[in-house]
Amino acid sequence: MSMQDATIRVLPTGTVNQIAAGEVVERPASVVKELVENAVDAGAGLVRVEVTSDRRQVTGVRVVDDGIGMGRADAVLAFKEHATSKIREIEDLDRLHTLGFRGEALASIASVAEVTIVTKPRDRGVIAGIRVRVRGGGEPEVAEVGAPDGTSVEVRDLFFNTPARRKFLKSLHTELAHIHGVVEKTALAHPEVAFRLLHNGRERIATHAADDLRETAGALFGTDLTRALVPAGGGNRFVRVGGFVARPSHTRADQYQIFLSVNGRPVYSAGIVRAIKEGYGTLLPANRFPVAFLALTTDQGLVDANVHPTKRQVRFTHEREVYEAVTDAVRTALHGEDLLVGEREAEVFVPAPVPRRPARPVAPAPSTPAPRHGVAESPAQYAKSDRRLRQTELPLAGAERNRLPEVTVLGQVDATYIIGSTGGRSLVLIDQHAAHERILYEQVQAKQEGGPKTQELIVPVLVTFSPTEVELVREALPLLAEEGFVVEEFGPSTFAVNAIPVVLGKLEEPEVIRDLVSALVREGPSDPVGRREAITRRVACRGAIKAGDPLTTEQMQRLVEQLAHTENPYTCPHGRPTVILFSPDEMAAMFRRT
Repeated sequence: MSMQDATIRVLPTGTVNQIAAGEVVERPASVVKELVENAVDAGAGLVRVEVTSDRRQVTGVRVVDDGIGMGRADAVLAFKEHATSKIREIEDLDRLHTLGFRGEALASIASVAEVTIVTKPRDRGVIAGIRVRVRGGGEPEVAEVGAPDGTSVEVRDLFFNTPARRKFLKSLHTELAHIHGVVEKTALAHPEVAFRLLHNGRERIATHAADDLRETAGALFGTDLTRALVPAGGGNRFVRVGGFVARPSHTRADQYQIFLSVNGRPVYSAGIVRAIKEGYGTLLPANRFPVAFLALTTDQGLVDANVHPTKRQVRFTHEREVYEAVTDAVRTALHGEDLLVGEREAEVFVPAPVPRRPARPVAPAPSTPAPRHGVAESPAQYAKSDRRLRQTELPLAGAERNRLPEVTVLGQVDATYIIGSTGGRSLVLIDQHAAHERILYEQVQAKQEGGPKTQELIVPVLVTFSPTEVELVREALPLLAEEGFVVEEFGPSTFAVNAIPVVLGKLEEPEVIRDLVSALVREGPSDPVGRREAITRRVACRGAIKAGDPLTTEQMQRLVEQLAHTENPYTCPHGRPTVILFSPDEMAAMFRRT
């Protein structure tokens, strides 16, 4: 068969680079990540990231560093695919001490954008700098220019020749939030380097070169958080662990404020996140995540960063030992510390780890149940639940509707489940949080049709967000207003919450608002249920009675009656069951009586 008859073709180099760019350059934040990593590898003491945008999208990115710079030959070669100064052979991966090593970032970016490098080598007595411009993978244009020591890389018209990819970019605020996230993670992984991030000339992030990671964390997240940080350190023969973890009073709804680095590389590891949570033990509720800034150091031959083109994931050769070291470091850091920063935390968090205990036997709910381990119980606990239940009292117009069998409450198990019976025959178990969440959810939906749904706060609550969160809050302000939150900008990173949804009842702590708003704005706009629906569910979840809240018999009966008058009393908004019924036949089968 002749070559003319062959159906397989070798792709042109330009096409190969554009395909590779899809793996390396997903969005403007990918460009910032690659360029910032190159700046750190170049020994920069200051990295300046300048982002420009119009009202709809990011229009340009420029990263300036004061690193070692490049000569003419290196500046041109930097645009060649797989051209790198980091490694020479595959064995060098076991001795790697840089963030980049593949030599494909600049070639990939230049294949889908216009890239201009201006660079001048440091300490070589060179007078003029070099400017190299490449557009869409074309031939480089090279010229001598005046320039300071270091390197400046400017990227414009990203995805100009791949419009399909540009169409899949998210909103401007979402893309800016991703850029903020890249700078945050890199600054925390390299506190010895100063970082600046500017958007349309306005400074958004500023950190100083520091020996103490706590100082960098404070510049990014504020002093309130850094005061709650506890030093963590330890390790074994495979890994060293250092950094800080927050006291259990500072928890989050998800793991977005767990920052990890391995050998100076910002990474994500589900295994390390689990190890951190295990180190907290029973100090954390099951559905909450801590705040942590941990740096792991290991022999490069024991970790593989060449797992994915973005280099965000790593693989350890001794995973179990690494996870054990992380767990031990966190547990040791928290042991013996004064974990009660204020009175309000003493009402919610246990002062020291306690072993998990078996569930208490079922018993009728007394007027004042015995205290539950780790939770301070008092008449105030019942008053809070009573306020929540009064908030969800259904109107008399719906009193004739009853979608559950008549349930007689018998008691409460582990301050989480209501146990009852139907006519003395069937056994009923009700998840109190899921049940109240369903009630709140339907009421929030009903109030969206009209009528008052906000309550003004006597004193506005000031909430400080991280730079990444600020962009997400700005984008979410209209949606938050639709759900009953009145939030206004109060400063560069501070927002004033002037009103909250009625269904949340009485405001108890500013931290509740900070956590709730943060969780709301972080719901992905691509969520399959839609962002509006996700926010509605979150409001219902936050305002509902919690697992662990002790209830009197009368309160449990009211909760069951309210659930019976909902449209769908059998599942919570997230699809979990609210009610499980055991018929006499099912109970007989479980006891092998049939």
